[in-house]
Amino acid sequence: MTTFHHVRRSAVAVVAAVVLPLALTACGSDGDTSDDSTAAASEQTNGANEESTEKSDSAGSEPFGPGCAAVPEDGAGSFEGMAKDPVATAASNNPALSTLVTAVQAADLVDTLNSAENITVFAPTNDAFAKIPEEDLNALLNDKEQLTKVLTYHVVGERLQPSDLENGTFKSLSEQELKTSGSGEEYEVNDASTVVCGNVQTANANVYIVDTVLMPGS
Repeated sequence: MTTFHHVRRSAVAVVAAVVLPLALTACGSDGDTSDDSTAAASEQTNGANEESTEKSDSAGSEPFGPGCAAVPEDGAGSFEGMAKDPVATAASNNPALSTLVTAVQAADLVDTLNSAENITVFAPTNDAFAKIPEEDLNALLNDKEQLTKVLTYHVVGERLQPSDLENGTFKSLSEQELKTSGSGEEYEVNDASTVVCGNVQTANANVYIVDTVLMPGS
């Protein structure tokens, strides 16, 4: 009898030794499957979030403002065309900025602006220059030193995004400060000049087209 019971206990022990690892392995397999599913779902969620962020960023980078309607729809003067050229060249292809281009040429600033890296230009429209009495405008265009001071006052040595303009103070290339304010798609510079077409991209600059020429202090 003693021998029989000893053999029986040994058999049970052997069965247990075989079955228990198999059961643990099965549980581990189920856990891994769950982890894999969770990881896959997480990756899909992250991917969707990244795609959504990219779309949001892309939408936020579009030019805005009522003055954008005056920009040609195609060709070198269009938004797409301007993005391929440095800022002075890009402006020369936009009919609404022809007076500015004349001023830049008179001040010999074409190469300076085209060779600059990562700048922001507040670009007055032809109508902005037309607000200046003709006699005064002609005098300005013939005074290279003063003209250079005025034009460089419209340039900041960094690329400014629309959000940067909400309540900003920036040093211009003329070494004088200008202030910006606003939100959404409505911004002003020095509380005097309104951005009529903002966030226009060129190869080396962000351009904000404005409706009034900015005059630096003496």
